[in-house]
Parts: sequence; structure tokens; C-alpha cells
Amino acid sequence: MKTLYCSLLLTIVAILVPPIADSAASTDAKPINAMCPIGKEPIIASAGTIEYAGKTIGLCCPGCGKAFLAWERSRRDAFVALAMRGEEPGQPHQESTDVNKDSKLAAVAHTYPLGTCIVSGEELSSMGEPVTWRYEGREIRLCCRRCIEKFRAEPTGFIEKLDKAIVATELKHYEIGTCIVAGGKLGSMGAPVNFVHNNRLVRFCCASCIPKFESAPAKFLSALDQQIIDQQSATYPLSTCVVAEAELGSMGDPVDYVHGNRLVRFCCASCIPRFEAEPAKYLDKIDTAYADAQRGAYPLDTCVVAGGALGSMGEPVEIIAGTRLVRFCCAACIPKFEATPGKYVSLLSKD
Repeated sequence: MKTLYCSLLLTIVAILVPPIADSAASTDAKPINAMCPIGKEPIIASAGTIEYAGKTIGLCCPGCGKAFLAWERSRRDAFVALAMRGEEPGQPHQESTDVNKDSKLAAVAHTYPLGTCIVSGEELSSMGEPVTWRYEGREIRLCCRRCIEKFRAEPTGFIEKLDKAIVATELKHYEIGTCIVAGGKLGSMGAPVNFVHNNRLVRFCCASCIPKFESAPAKFLSALDQQIIDQQSATYPLSTCVVAEAELGSMGDPVDYVHGNRLVRFCCASCIPRFEAEPAKYLDKIDTAYADAQRGAYPLDTCVVAGGALGSMGEPVEIIAGTRLVRFCCAACIPKFEATPGKYVSLLSKD
């Protein structure tokens, strides 16, 4: 009788109390992968997800989550890096190109590029751990959960605000002078068109190139990435990995990654998720290295915008534009420079 009573009690509990989720179970965030890391088969919603390194991993079977978390960290990080590029094992590559196949570059996943919350305007870390989620495929980072509801109430307005901020931030780093679709010189058909694709600035010679780009964005972005790597490799200021600080080449060929149209080099793919979690932190290291390498040979003793003597208004203010150090008499000159950087960068030429 006691056994029957216990069995009946357990049955009632099983019906009334939902099963406790695995401690690694994820939130409602969209998985970064299409193929299960363990089963190497398409992920399915009923199998659930797990959270790792701030990313949501989809599964093909419920038990695959524990198997994935049992991997060594380097192996888990490598899978995340591959998944963010759509290259996890078993994933078909319908838009692969010769550039993709032969290059050592790591295609970007277009993580949120700003250090501030697009809703509140505050630093992302001002309220603790930033909230990361996706809106129509784009990664959005906000300072707190309260900002999610504000964003949802007016998504179009905040996306437009985000796009304007991305253009303002990345325009000074865009050193490619040709249209990635038509191949013509930017400016040859009037003012270049600034277009934001999934958190990244892309520039065209005219608006008619946008539909062609959108028909095969991976193809054009791979070509753009390769141009950026070819252009910036010669002056890249670090011989060590910006994340692990290991010598580049110490773990095989360095991994070249493009973030915000800037080259970043890693010792291995496992460093990419750590960079993506705090890009501003690591980009500051690269900017410091560029500035230290160029300051002694800076070609001007005047502000590139105002024309006044550097130092006349206190310590000169410095920024990096693409791969170039630019110095100003005061911070008020920076917005003028960022609005039309090409106009002022040309003044830095020694020719």
C-alpha cells in the first residue's frame, strides 16, 4: 500500500509541477547556429537551447546541451566563432566565393557596434551587464531591460537613430574608395550613398547599387572584407593578439577579422567571442598602438580642422580614423571632422 501511495504521489507531482529546466537553458534569444554542435543535424525548437559565452546555442536533441558544455573551452569557443560565421559543421554554403574559400579572414557577424544604449544614451555597462537581444536579425545591446519595452514601442525610430549613429561612428574608418558593387570611384556619381546593413556601414556610388547588394550581401561583404584586410595589413600596429596577447602566428596563421570596417587580428578563432563581448575595450588597444606608432612622425603642427597650432588650447586631442592618427586643437573639432573625414584626411598627406 505504501508503495502504491508513493507511486500515486509521484504521478500527481509530475503532472502538476513542470520539469525543472537544465541550469544552462537559454532565454528566448535566437540561436546563433543552424546545425547542432553534437549531432551535426539541423537544430529543432523542441530540443531546447543552452547559453554559452552570452550566445544562444540551438540543439537537435535535449541531451546535446550537456555534451556541448562538457567540451573543452577552446573547442566550445571555436564552435561559437564558426557558428557566428555560418560555418558550423554540416552548414551548407550557398553563397561561398573564391574569396571566402581561399582567405584566412573571419567573416563578421555584425555585433552591436556602439558603446552606448540606443534608447537611454547611457554607457552599456552603466546599469550592470548589458541586455543583448535580436530585432529582425540585428543584434541590439541595451543598458537594461526597461529599455527593451521602450524600443519595442517605437522600433522604427530607434533603428533610424542606430543607423545614423553607425554612420557617424564608422564613416571615418571607411577607407575603401570604390563602390563594392559597381567598382566605380565613390563620388564619381555625386555624393556616395551611406547604407547600413545589419549593423555595418557600406558605401555605394549610387542608390541603384543597393538592390544588387541586397540580392547577395555575403558575396559583396566578403569582397569588401578582403579589400580592407589587404589595405590595412601593412600598417596594422600590433604583432600580438589583441585579446590573448600571444604572438600572432604562434598558433598557426593569424585570424583576420573585420569589425566596423577595421582590421582586427587574432592568434586563433577562439578569441573572437571575447572580442565581440567587449569590442570597444580591444579597439582602444589598437587605437593606442596606432597613435604611438605615428605620433612622432605626424606631418602637421596645426589642427587639421581649425588650422590653429596644436597645443594652443591645451593638450592636443587625438583620434584614429581608419589607420591614421588625426590630431585636433580641441574636442569641438572632432564632429566637424567626422562629418566629412575624407576632406581632412587628404591634408595629412606628405605629398
